[in-house]
Amino acid sequence: MKKQISLFAIIAIIFTACNNKGNDITINADGIVKPKAPKAEGFKRLLFIGNNHTEYFVSAPTLFQELCNANNQAVIVQQLTTMGVPLDKVYDTNKTEANQNFSNRDKDGNYYDYVILQESTPIALTDLEKYRSNLKMIVEKIHVNSPDVAIYIYEGMSPVPYTDSKFNEYHEEMRKNALLAMVYIKNAGLLRVGDAIKDAYEGKSGYNYLVNNKDNLRFEQNNTFLVLNDGGFLQATLLYATIFDKKPIIPKKLILSTGTGNDDCMRRQEVAKVISNPKALEDLAFRNR
Repeated sequence: MKKQISLFAIIAIIFTACNNKGNDITINADGIVKPKAPKAEGFKRLLFIGNNHTEYFVSAPTLFQELCNANNQAVIVQQLTTMGVPLDKVYDTNKTEANQNFSNRDKDGNYYDYVILQESTPIALTDLEKYRSNLKMIVEKIHVNSPDVAIYIYEGMSPVPYTDSKFNEYHEEMRKNALLAMVYIKNAGLLRVGDAIKDAYEGKSGYNYLVNNKDNLRFEQNNTFLVLNDGGFLQATLLYATIFDKKPIIPKKLILSTGTGNDDCMRRQEVAKVISNPKALEDLAFRNR
C-alpha cells in the first residue's frame, strides 16, 4: 500500500511542478507538493468552500479563525457552505455571494491568499472526472482576482466506521482521487484530513478515539460521518500546522459543540474539558501537515 501511495505522490509532484513553473516548490516528508501562498500586504484572507464536513456540529472556519486570533496571525476567514451537496451545488446555492467575493480586488494582486476546497464524499470517492471539473470550475472563478492563491484540496474521510472492513480501502481511494484531482490545479496541495483521522483511529500519538465505548471523532447521521469536537479540533489544528508549519498555541476556550441533539449548539467551552486529548490531536495534526 505504501508503494501505491508513493506512486500517486510522485504523480502529484510531476504534474504540480508543471503547473507551477517559475515558483519555488516545497515538498513535505510524504512527497506531496505544498502550495506557495502569495505575498500579502497586511492581513491574509482564507476561504472555505464545502458542505457539512466543513461546518455542522463544529465549524472548521470558526475554530481556525480562533486559532489565528490566539496566535496573532493576521488572517480573515470566510466561508461558502451548503449542507450535503458537491462543490458545483455549493457554488450554485451561494452564487450571488460567491461572485461578489470572487470579483473583489486587493492592492497586492490577490484577494484570497488561501482557499480550502472540500468536495462531497460520493464524488470524491467514485467520480474523479466530476471531482476535477468541479475544482476547475471554482478555481477558474477565484483565479480572476486571486491568480496566485494557495489552494488546498480537502482530503475526505473514509465514509464507513473504523471497524468496517472497507475503512482502509475507501481511505486509500479517497486519498488517491484527491491527489489525482489536485495535480490539475495550479499551486495546489493536500489538506490531509483523511490521513489525520485515520492516524487518530489507529491510536497514534497515544490518542484513543473511544470514549465510553463511543466514537469521539465522528458521528454517523443519515449515512454521513460528521466530525465531533475531537475531529473538528483535529481539522482546525491540522490546517494551522499545514499553513504555518508549526503547532498553534491553544487558547483555554474554543467555540465547540455542546452535543448532537436538536437543542445543542456551538458555544465557547474549555478545551481541556471538551476535547478528550488535545496534546495527542495536536501531535497528529503536526505529523500530517
